[in-house]
Amino acid sequence: MGREELSKVYDSKDVEDKWYQRWLDEGLFHAEDTSDKKPFSIVIPPPNVTGILHMGHALNNTLQDIIARYRRMQGYNTLWMPGTDHAGIATQNVVEQELAREGMTRHDIGREKFIERVWEWRKKYGGVIINQLHKLGCSCDWSRERFTMDEGLSRAVREVFVRLYNDGLIYQDDYIVNWCPRCHTAISDLEVEYEEEATSLWHIRYPYADGQGEIIVATTRPETMLGDTAVAVNPDDERYADVIGKDVILPIVNKRIPVIADDYVSRDFGTGAVKITPSADPNDFAMAQRHNLEVITIMDGDAIINENGGIYQGQDCYTCRKNIVEDLKAGGYLVKTEPYLHNVGRCYRCKTIVEPAVSKQWFVKVKPLARTAIAAVVKGNTKIVPPMWESTYFDWMDNIRDWCISRQIWWGHRIPVWYCGECGKTIVATEDPDRCPGCGGGSLMQDEDVLDTWFSSSLWPFSTMGWPDKTEALETFYPTSLLITGFDIIFFWVARMMMMGMYVMGKAPFADVYLHALVRDEKGEKMSKSKGNSVDPLEMIDKYGSDALRFTLAAFTAQGRDVKMSEERIKGYGYFVNKIWNTARFSLMNLEDYSGGNAPEKEECSLCDRWIRDSLNSTVKDVINHLDAYRFNDAAARIYQFVWHEFCDWYLELIKPALYGKRSPQEKLSAQYTLLTVLKTSLQLLHPFMPFVTEEIWQKLTGDDGYIMVSRFPEPDDSLEDIDARNRMELIKSIINSVRNIRGVMNITPSKKLRVLISVPDADALSVMETGKGYVLDIANLEDLAIEIDAPEPKGSATGVVDSVKVYVFLEGAVDVAAEKERLEKEIKKFEKDLGIVSKKLGNRDFMEKASPEIVEKEETKFSTLKEKRRVLEDALNRLRDMA
Repeated sequence: MGREELSKVYDSKDVEDKWYQRWLDEGLFHAEDTSDKKPFSIVIPPPNVTGILHMGHALNNTLQDIIARYRRMQGYNTLWMPGTDHAGIATQNVVEQELAREGMTRHDIGREKFIERVWEWRKKYGGVIINQLHKLGCSCDWSRERFTMDEGLSRAVREVFVRLYNDGLIYQDDYIVNWCPRCHTAISDLEVEYEEEATSLWHIRYPYADGQGEIIVATTRPETMLGDTAVAVNPDDERYADVIGKDVILPIVNKRIPVIADDYVSRDFGTGAVKITPSADPNDFAMAQRHNLEVITIMDGDAIINENGGIYQGQDCYTCRKNIVEDLKAGGYLVKTEPYLHNVGRCYRCKTIVEPAVSKQWFVKVKPLARTAIAAVVKGNTKIVPPMWESTYFDWMDNIRDWCISRQIWWGHRIPVWYCGECGKTIVATEDPDRCPGCGGGSLMQDEDVLDTWFSSSLWPFSTMGWPDKTEALETFYPTSLLITGFDIIFFWVARMMMMGMYVMGKAPFADVYLHALVRDEKGEKMSKSKGNSVDPLEMIDKYGSDALRFTLAAFTAQGRDVKMSEERIKGYGYFVNKIWNTARFSLMNLEDYSGGNAPEKEECSLCDRWIRDSLNSTVKDVINHLDAYRFNDAAARIYQFVWHEFCDWYLELIKPALYGKRSPQEKLSAQYTLLTVLKTSLQLLHPFMPFVTEEIWQKLTGDDGYIMVSRFPEPDDSLEDIDARNRMELIKSIINSVRNIRGVMNITPSKKLRVLISVPDADALSVMETGKGYVLDIANLEDLAIEIDAPEPKGSATGVVDSVKVYVFLEGAVDVAAEKERLEKEIKKFEKDLGIVSKKLGNRDFMEKASPEIVEKEETKFSTLKEKRRVLEDALNRLRDMA
């Protein structure tokens, strides 16, 4: 046949770079803007330009690549749109750290020079993660790679901002926002991560201004009392019914503030009376607006007490808190202090504690946008998979707050708003204005803030395809077919893309949204470098190859469950890659004298040929169904089961006599045709999961027959369904396994030839067994095999039962009875000892109460397994005793 041999050992390092470059050179990842083929499109969740490939990226991009390669092989005009995100705060932080090492800050070099510095950094390091995605095998159309700050996307950002503003959906207002003192910017509610921390609850005495008593309030932040403008109680709280409207004296500050009534106040928190600091709490700010209270800002952008803090000016909030508590004690205002647990918000980027701050910010009015995005899912225009996430999506959308989109940093899309220095007019425009359209003056100042990174990301599905221009790419590929992303950014990104897609394009941006879980360690714990439990995907690719990593990720991606990952699991699927390689080597060696030909007729095929073709056809059906439903783990498991256990473990062994010339020439030709067909089809099924090893084998197997990645994905063929062959082979395999089990229990070596009698219930079963007699003789390594209807149990035999068929293995001459009895007795004693240990543990109340359910279940399973093994050995021992 003239095929090139495979090397003895598979070397992923040699193979992966070679084929990836070839695919790039041939333009095989490229999608056509106009094509007769049905379109399929998917946009990559753009990794941060600062990013380095971690296991979350590896999972997300592996799943995307599996689907992209699958659809491409099915004949779709497949676009996988790549790109990176400018990551405003993260990238600015990186460059600021560079400057700090040089002894400078961004303010030392100014905004323009700083932006130049960031672009230089991006040029130098921004492509790192893209190169790492190449290592993973990602088949993106790299000719279309986009960046959220490139010229086209910047134009789209301005266009959408102006439209929203003109439609009354963007506004500027003084509002309380989450302020990061480290990043010096406002951040959205979603960008705050909460952690429960132990602190104190201080109870403070606020005397009535008339000297007639006092009211006691409880707070976790006594330093904020410097900005108190009221004390609030619930209007239905009878304890305070007669004090509403009175004034109290604010301790330390020594000024009068009112007692107000508001439904927001919980009667059950602390004393039922709370201090109101509008500048330090969103709920207090809302209350201040309802009651027309003064808003007093007490901290600057660095979380340092400002001039409104009096004697505490210049102190950080923690020093101020300590000093105020001491002063409250000294003044007799501190009633008591008690331990308290509460959630503390931290910046998701730098982990600094976030401070509420009142400042002028830009907001998107999202309620109207949310309504259309909700309707798209309700109507089924967009399907969320798994559906368990729909309720989360709806709940957040129903309760959505206006989105703060301004950030007080320099790197990002600068807000397209200008202020006229002569007439004060605000100008919102897509192009930089030269003069004021109101007064004609030329003294214009652009807004200093930039837009939230997620603003540009929310336009990603259509801005990457050329919008606001009406491009052929948009016409062909929008709405996109699928989005694959982590559930953790459903609010950050998915919901906002849905809103913007509906607003700008009038159509939901995705037909399907598949939300995968997080990658954790094998115990289900979060991976982190500090814990030492993180798995580096680049290191795994270097050690085991990209294919092993990809297949492992797919195999453990079950819908709605976290992916538990370990190096051992990746190593295990590395063995699977080697199994495929060795199977291909064996096949190629045994196809050397095969010259090809048409498929043999069914009656010309051996039973095992018919069986494996039926099994392969069933596998093709299952894999297609699983991939269409995004059940990646089920698809991977089905392929693994077929390739390793049915094709390699059984079929290759069953056809060896035919391949080695011990059967008829026709049976050999049938075996070679089937072997080649099954191997090629298996490689095609595997390709989306394992692109590199499959391409290497395919090229050696098919010669000039093109690339596997653009070959046609297998389709089911009803003519290959063969229930009769399936049932016959299942019985034959079960009988072979029964003989193997008896060998194992009786400690008979595999090389020892045995005599076996099979008792069948009727003539039909006799016919099946006569057809498969040669398989049983060869695979079970038998000296003699007799098949009879209702044969009596012979003396000196071990029995196996397969449905209504009995398998009798003659032990005389195969077993040293005395030695085997002694071995079995020792084994049984060992099992009894192990059973005693496990039984004692399960009977220990302390263990059962304290151990996790998983550990208890593991011990219970261990107990059942040990009992069953002991029973099998006892049966074998009794049989040997009967023989004696």
